[in-house]
Amino acid sequence: TLAPETTAQDAAKLMQRYGYEGFPVMDKGKVVGLLTRRAVDRAINHKLNLPAASLMDAGDIFVHPDDSVQHLQVRMTDSGWGQIPVVDPQSGKIIGIVTRTDLLKTLSLKPALSTRQSLSEKLENSLSPGNLAIIKAIADEASLLHLPVYIVGGFVRDLILDSPTLDFDIVVEGDAIALAGSLVDKHGGKLTSHTRFGTAKWFLEEVTLGQPKSNAVTGMNMPKFVDLISSRQEFYEHPSALPTVERGSIKLDLHRRDFTINTLAIRLDGHHYGELHDYFGGLADLERKFVRVLHSLSFIDDPTRMLRAVRYEQRYGFTIEPRTLQLMDEARSLMMRLSSERLRHELDLVLDEPRVAAMFTRLDELGLLKAILDVLPWNMTLHETLDSALNQSLPREWELKSPATGIPIKCILGYLIWLVSLPFSDIDKVHSRLRLPAAIYKTLVASNRLLMDLPGLKGSKPSPWIIRLEDVPMLAIYAVYLLKGEPALQEYATRWRTIYPVTDGYALRKRGLAPGPVYQRILSDLRAAWVDGDINSKEQEVALLEKLLKK
Repeated sequence: TLAPETTAQDAAKLMQRYGYEGFPVMDKGKVVGLLTRRAVDRAINHKLNLPAASLMDAGDIFVHPDDSVQHLQVRMTDSGWGQIPVVDPQSGKIIGIVTRTDLLKTLSLKPALSTRQSLSEKLENSLSPGNLAIIKAIADEASLLHLPVYIVGGFVRDLILDSPTLDFDIVVEGDAIALAGSLVDKHGGKLTSHTRFGTAKWFLEEVTLGQPKSNAVTGMNMPKFVDLISSRQEFYEHPSALPTVERGSIKLDLHRRDFTINTLAIRLDGHHYGELHDYFGGLADLERKFVRVLHSLSFIDDPTRMLRAVRYEQRYGFTIEPRTLQLMDEARSLMMRLSSERLRHELDLVLDEPRVAAMFTRLDELGLLKAILDVLPWNMTLHETLDSALNQSLPREWELKSPATGIPIKCILGYLIWLVSLPFSDIDKVHSRLRLPAAIYKTLVASNRLLMDLPGLKGSKPSPWIIRLEDVPMLAIYAVYLLKGEPALQEYATRWRTIYPVTDGYALRKRGLAPGPVYQRILSDLRAAWVDGDINSKEQEVALLEKLLKK
C-alpha cells in the first residue's frame, strides 16, 4: 500500500519493481483511494512529481473476505477500480486484493479441476514412511500456528507425471523460522536459520515421530534434514544479475520460478491437505508436454534458464513451446554475461542427466553452446561416445577414482570426453570461461596430451606405453580409450600396470649399489623386460639383473 504523500516517481519505481497495476492508498489505517499505473504514467509524462493523494482515484472502496463474487462485481462496476482491497472486518486491516483478472477467472466455463483427493492419495503413496511422517508433522504444526505451508516445484511436477522424486521443498506463507523452531521444541532435532532470507534447516537426528514409540518413524527412515523457506518474491536490477529477494505470498513465490511446470504447489496444513495450487497454467502445460516460461523477460532476468529449458525438454520428452523458443533466440547473446560459476553449475547438471547427449545436441541446435564460447565442440561422434560412456557402469578393473573431492566421477568424465579433442589453446579458453576446478583441468590437460601422443605410440611394445602412461591419471586414460578404442590403453589399465619385477631398492642396496638415479634405470629395465615378454621367471630376472649391474 501507499501513503497519500508518496510521490509519482516513487510509486512508478514500486510499480516497475513488482509489476502491479495499482496500489491502494492508506491514510490512518483506512483505504482512501487507488493509485493506478495509468495515472502515474500521465503525471510523469507531464513531468509532474505529484503525491498519490493528488493522483489517486479517491474513495473507500473495499470488500470483506466473505462477500460474494456478485458483490465484488458490483463494487468494481460502480467504482471503476480494477483492483479492490480486501479488508478484515474485525481489525479493519487490508489482508489482500482482488483484481479484474481474478474476477474473470471465476467466469470461466471450464469446470474447476478437483484434484484434492487424487493428489493427497498420490502424496501418501509416493512418500516413504519417514518422509511422510515429516510432512505430517510440519503440516500439523503449521495448522496450529495458522501458517499456510506447501510442497512446491519439481516434486509436485514429478508427482503428477508419476515419477516422484525423493527431494521436496517446503514453502511457508509466513515465518518459516518460527515454524521450524516450534517443530524443534515439539519433536527435537537441531535448527539453523538465516534471518535475512527467512530460511531454516531442521536437522532430524534424534527426532522421533509417531506413537507409540515402538512404531515410531526414526533415524534411517527419514532424511537428514528438511529446508523450510518463507515465501518470497524477487526482482532483478539488471539482466543476468542475481535477484533481490523480499517476502511475498505463495503466488509471488511461485511466480519467481523458471517455467510454468515448476510453479505447482500442494498445500498441506489442516483441511487444505492435498490441495493443488496452479496459478500459471502449469498443469495444462504438463498435459500438453510444453516447456513454457512465465513471462517475456524470464531469460533476460536469468539466462541460465535457457539451459534448464533444454534439460526439461529432453528429460521428459517435452517440447519448448514456440514463444519460449523465440524468447530464447532473442536472449541467447546474454549467455556471455553469466559468471563462470553459474554456467558451470548448469553444465554439471546437464552432465548428470541420463539424456546428456541429446541435451548437448539440442543446445548445439539452438546455438547455445556457441553462445557460451565459440570453441565448444559438438558432433555426432561426441554424441554417441558421451551417450555410451555416461550411461554405462564404470569398469571395476580400471579402478577409476574421482580426482576432485565432491565432484561425481561421471561429471568429470563427461567434461573430458567433450573437450579432450580440442587444441590445447582452446582448452585454455574453455578453462578461462568456465573456471574448471584445478583437478578437472589437470586431468583434461593430461588426457589431451595423451591423445596427441597416441599416433606415435601405436604399434609399440608394451614398455613404451608403460613409460608414457605411468603418471597419467587413470580417468584421463579411460576417456581417451572411450574416444579412440586403443587396445593398448585397456591392456595397461587391466594388466600391464600391475606388473613389477621381484627386485626392489632394498635388493639393489644389498648388492652394494649406492642409491641414486641408477636404481630407477635398473628397475625400469627389469619391468620392461617382464612386460615385453623378454623374461618370464624369477631366474631370468636374476640373470638380467647381473647383466645390468655389470653395466
